[in-house]
Amino acid sequence: QVQLVESGGGLVPAGGSLRLSCVASGDTFNIYFMGWFRQPPGKEREFVAGILWGGDGTHYADSMKGRFTISRVNAKNTVYLQMNSLDPEDTAVYYCAAKRTIGRVITSNDYHYWGQGTQVTVSS
Repeated sequence: QVQLVESGGGLVPAGGSLRLSCVASGDTFNIYFMGWFRQPPGKEREFVAGILWGGDGTHYADSMKGRFTISRVNAKNTVYLQMNSLDPEDTAVYYCAAKRTIGRVITSNDYHYWGQGTQVTVSS
């Protein structure tokens, strides 16, 4: 089993920045890929960005490119999501997720482990 704990959410004005963290524990050797998802109020959960656990490969949703950056520090078992130029449309619960297998990475059903989520609210 893998446990994921997110932190770093909060209230930020439009145009501001936040950095989310996700710490993985447990059977981290099973992780192949880590992703960030978000779920805005009343909407479906959507893929934000992801990164290989054991390499440098990253993948972003088109709407996040240029504003969000995902990174990883394996020594800390931590994945980060740096979010810049935040907009009220970015308001959502942000979730960290991990998958054990190769293949598709943009659908929540592809992931095996989830964190509890952290709220990000961007005020206008």
